[in-house]
Amino acid sequence: MSDLLERLRTELPAEALITDPDVTASYAHDMASFCEAGTPAVVVLPRTVEQVQHVMRTATALRVPVVPQGARTGLSGAANASDGCIVLSLVKMDRILEISPVDRIAVVEPGVINAVLSRAVNEHGLYYPPDPSSWETCTIGGNIGTASGGLCCVKYGVTAEYVLGLDVVLADGRLLTTGRRTAKGVAGYDLTRLFVGSEGSLGIVVKAVLALKPQPPQQLVLAAEFPSAAAACDAVCRIMERGHTPSLLELMDRTTVRAVNELASMGLPETTEALLLCAFDTPDPAADLAAVGALCTAAGATEVVPADNPAESELLLQARRMSLTALETVKSATMIDDVCVPRSRLGAMLEGTAAIAEEYDLTIGVCSHAGDGNTHPVVCFDHTDPDESRRARESFDAIMALGLELGGTITGEHGVGVLKKEWLARELGETGIELQRGIKAAFDPLGLLNPGKLF
Repeated sequence: MSDLLERLRTELPAEALITDPDVTASYAHDMASFCEAGTPAVVVLPRTVEQVQHVMRTATALRVPVVPQGARTGLSGAANASDGCIVLSLVKMDRILEISPVDRIAVVEPGVINAVLSRAVNEHGLYYPPDPSSWETCTIGGNIGTASGGLCCVKYGVTAEYVLGLDVVLADGRLLTTGRRTAKGVAGYDLTRLFVGSEGSLGIVVKAVLALKPQPPQQLVLAAEFPSAAAACDAVCRIMERGHTPSLLELMDRTTVRAVNELASMGLPETTEALLLCAFDTPDPAADLAAVGALCTAAGATEVVPADNPAESELLLQARRMSLTALETVKSATMIDDVCVPRSRLGAMLEGTAAIAEEYDLTIGVCSHAGDGNTHPVVCFDHTDPDESRRARESFDAIMALGLELGGTITGEHGVGVLKKEWLARELGETGIELQRGIKAAFDPLGLLNPGKLF
């Protein structure tokens, strides 16, 4: 420990090092339940690439594990510390280095907050689409590490589709530049995509070149009430089958709607079994909403209410963004699943989740990026009750098993981390895991970067 701190101090300012155990303990874990976390030896908050390189060279020389972190808003334990590790928090590297309206790119450091970047590019008439629900606090580096999604994925896609290039500090301290600034480029293997979603297990992202889009018109939102989740999912299928491209297509079940109303008195209709929100940012969103409203009615919607203006639309979106926070108030703890299934199986996924809730005698609220089949079943439980905690964990696993049975994946945007390691092995199979471990060994032969995560 003394040798580690002595070496780190040779090229790091005193304020970049945190050794107080009471403070370092606050960096030990992200927001996931049921994920073990160790005790870090030190927390380092670098401000420059050179400082990150020094940390990695020191770690390699002393064989000390390094756990990269952003804002720790993750939900899989991917940012959890291991005993004796260096926690490398990138939150102080928070500069927007460039915004180019001509090239339609932004160049940023990893600690930039998603919402801060979004607002900055809006001032140039540009748009950075990925918008996780935690966008006011989560960082771009964390979004890249976990390949985050958000509400807009149905039209605009996930983080991976906006990362053009990266600067990455490797395990031994070397600096690697991947990708490009150009609109096109296919030179060599796509190492950039390899780092997106790698959860800090291959290198430390210290700069990112991000693609931007022209800022679309303000979207209008429609809210449709349904007597069942199956009817709402039928509406989703009809909307997509007819070729519509909404900017948002979200579903909240009855449990979620009631939790949001309880938390914030939003006035959402509590008599509904499922509330579907659909938005368009097209030149004539009212016409698009009218067409979708007719499809919802045909699918059995009991009420279809299009917003009259952007302000009313924003209130509905606030309710959706509040869903996870609201469900956290139902019981003392939550486990937030992240299963993505083909859109055509979304109804079966929600029906199966409801059956799991009944089987395990638990409250499970579901909010969903319905347009891309990404569901977030939220298991609410009393963490002081051992039996209820056991049932919560078992129900969480049952939901993932259901997702795989329906041809889906165990994670659409939250990552694997600690929480889903054994399930990643089930999804990828023996050969897939063997090859992924080989890639890990090529970038990190000593196994120092975020050990114990993924596999």
